[in-house]
Amino acid sequence: MAQAQTKRASAEAMVFGGADQDLIKHIIAWLEHLSAVRRLSPHSIEAYRRDVSQFITYVAEHNNASVNLESFIKIPSSMIRSYMAQRREEGLESRSLLRSLAGIRSFVRHLERLGHGQATAFTIVRTPKIAHTLPKPLSATAAKMLADVDTHHEADKQPWIAARDAAVIALLYGVGLRISEAIGLKRQDAPINGLDMITVIGKGQKMRRVPVIAPVREAIEHYINLCPYRLEATGPLFVGARGGPLSPRIIQLAIQRLRGALGLPATATPHALRHSFATHLLGKGGDLRTIQELLGHASLSTTQVYTAVDARRLLDAYTSAHPRARMKT
Repeated sequence: MAQAQTKRASAEAMVFGGADQDLIKHIIAWLEHLSAVRRLSPHSIEAYRRDVSQFITYVAEHNNASVNLESFIKIPSSMIRSYMAQRREEGLESRSLLRSLAGIRSFVRHLERLGHGQATAFTIVRTPKIAHTLPKPLSATAAKMLADVDTHHEADKQPWIAARDAAVIALLYGVGLRISEAIGLKRQDAPINGLDMITVIGKGQKMRRVPVIAPVREAIEHYINLCPYRLEATGPLFVGARGGPLSPRIIQLAIQRLRGALGLPATATPHALRHSFATHLLGKGGDLRTIQELLGHASLSTTQVYTAVDARRLLDAYTSAHPRARMKT
């Protein structure tokens, strides 16, 4: 037992090179808090761990001394700006740099909540500016083609795999699921035999109930009927070619291949289908609150981006169709 603890401490010291043992303990406690309380995914926790580790390593190397709790809290703003400048020189883009700083600030706020002082430098440093980009939804015709099983039939693709890919994509566009949510469904949750609602586990393990329209239910039932593997009730609904859990990468590659065949832009991705679901609902009169619940957005402000998307499409249609739209004002 003691030997195992020693190995873990050594491993953590290597991960957080430059931090003293006391600061490492605080970092570990923070990461455990993110997992147990905030229920972040292992991928997100690993990203936060990496953000803090890289920053502490930089500070330690710059000062030629290990970083302890007190020195971390008192880090000057000039050090943070210097770190940001170096990461930019290494090729880190603004969006990635902003995410990295968010991870470091999360740890800082954790320390402040525990009463270890105020790290004012992190609040006065300006964050990188990111150009605001709107989602690029597909047309309804293109989205329907991607979800059509006939589109997926290829000479080297087995019929059940074509049905599987079409069913997953139908969930992305027809229900607005994230690809991880669609692939995370259990066989017992399949919306068939009259079941028209499913429970989805989204970000932060938040659950929501969403309706499933008939074409999506039919696509899933078609896949189940063709699947050569026994799908256990508590096992995954969608499986890979060898019967194991389906990787999101398989669906990404399937859409990537179809982009060329259908002449779709590079923006036609699995997540673009989710954008299309929301944009098309809004265009048909859906209200933002309902779309927010269907998408599983924690904040309405996240959903409001679709109002800008729909307004842009309306303006494009107006300027291309109205005989006086192109006149100079």
